[in-house]
Amino acid sequence: MKVNVREAKAHLSRLLERVPAGDKITIAKTGISIAKLIPIHAKRNALPYGLLKGTLKIKEGFDNPLPDDFIAGFERR
Repeated sequence: MKVNVREAKAHLSRLLERVPAGDKITIAKTGISIAKLIPIHAKRNALPYGLLKGTLKIKEGFDNPLPDDFIAGFERR
């Protein structure tokens, strides 16, 4: 739906009631589109759980404590 600025000013409340239902309203000035009213919380396509399963490999010992000399380098000892 496209409305001009004057109509948008006069009927803003009515136009805003249509937005949550999915209507997208374009506001135009002298026939040129300048703004669009759209829902803030547009429905997003959620990624399916487990989509990347099996693509990341963690090496054995990943969570082992770091060596003392490595830590000393960060602590400037």
